Amino acid sequence: MSTSLSNPSTPAAASPTPQSDGALLDAEAATRERYSEAARVREAALCCPVDYDARWLEAIPKEVIERDYGCGDPSRHVREGETILDLGSGGGKIAFIAAQVVGPKGRVIGVDMNDEMLALARGAAPKVAARIGHANVEFRRGRIQDLALDVERVDAWLAANPVKSFEDLARLDEEKARLCREEPLVASDSIDLVVSNCVLNLVREEDKDALIREIFRVLKRGGRIAISDIVSDEEVPLALKQDPELWSGCVSGAFQELDLLRRFEAAGFHGIEIAEWASEPFAVVDGIEFRSVTITAHKGKHGPCLEAGQAIVYKGPWKAVVDDDGHTFERGVRTAVCAKTYRLMTSAPYAGQTLGIEPATAIPEAEQPVFDCLRSAPRHPRETKGGEYRVTRPASGACC
Repeated sequence: MSTSLSNPSTPAAASPTPQSDGALLDAEAATRERYSEAARVREAALCCPVDYDARWLEAIPKEVIERDYGCGDPSRHVREGETILDLGSGGGKIAFIAAQVVGPKGRVIGVDMNDEMLALARGAAPKVAARIGHANVEFRRGRIQDLALDVERVDAWLAANPVKSFEDLARLDEEKARLCREEPLVASDSIDLVVSNCVLNLVREEDKDALIREIFRVLKRGGRIAISDIVSDEEVPLALKQDPELWSGCVSGAFQELDLLRRFEAAGFHGIEIAEWASEPFAVVDGIEFRSVTITAHKGKHGPCLEAGQAIVYKGPWKAVVDDDGHTFERGVRTAVCAKTYRLMTSAPYAGQTLGIEPATAIPEAEQPVFDCLRSAPRHPRETKGGEYRVTRPASGACC
């Protein structure tokens, strides 16, 4: 098969050579080698042009900015005071931007597996702290598809307990399980916002579902994601996935665009949105377009469905919409919802599109019965106002 690579933002690249033996690509090894070199010498092919807010770049050392590899700016979604997790933090650019946005009351955790990139980020951290006036960033070594395992703690254990037999290997497995349980790299329900910049596509195919689950695990209820990454418009064939140059270059390991959204949905996220979508592809290989997108989503739709007498009105402009739990909201219809759905539909990202109607008499949470959330039914205004509502009130003036 003839394979050609075109990148609208850079000169045409040489045609990659697929692996002749058909063996599956060792994605981690290819990525580790390429990014280790990229930590030492800038490689232009590893990034897309991105416009960052210049005010945040002044405090970041030049060597970090020069060796930043990404395809978007998820830091635009960071808020003051939050705890941020940066997956595949590399040299630390996004983490250092986030550190300034969250301020001294916020916190930023970067996770990466590449020793050279970690050294670059950790070396720059004191300089950034001195320039911005607070130290709120730390960089941890770990695999983003296994955010519970602290790799540096494993290395320390191995230094004191070298593996020389099968029994030793079993003890290593026990220690890894203990670390994940008792001393996780990133604790469950501890993060306000997970960001990443062109990193998810570097994870092996067999680990991608685990990656999405781990992102969901570490987020607090009400937490969010802002993921900038490369996606493909078609399924990527195996021959391209086996090409180490294309894989480590953030191309052939890309999620298919719809598949990425569906995986977030399957993991339990709601309010999933394509916040940014590049009209021009980053690269084109055999007619398959690879482009930069930024996806946002929220965690918090899990939990019991209880009746609190509330209703939601969808304002439009669509005739009807369906949420991530399968509820249909028709434009202008007072739709009965459970207390959980009411909370979600009156919060970001839906708040500007809905009206929330509370009952005249609130039902205490302890007295709320189970609500059948499998149905989508109107709620009569009398049900909200109360059956005994018989108020008559004259107009208060010539106009409202």
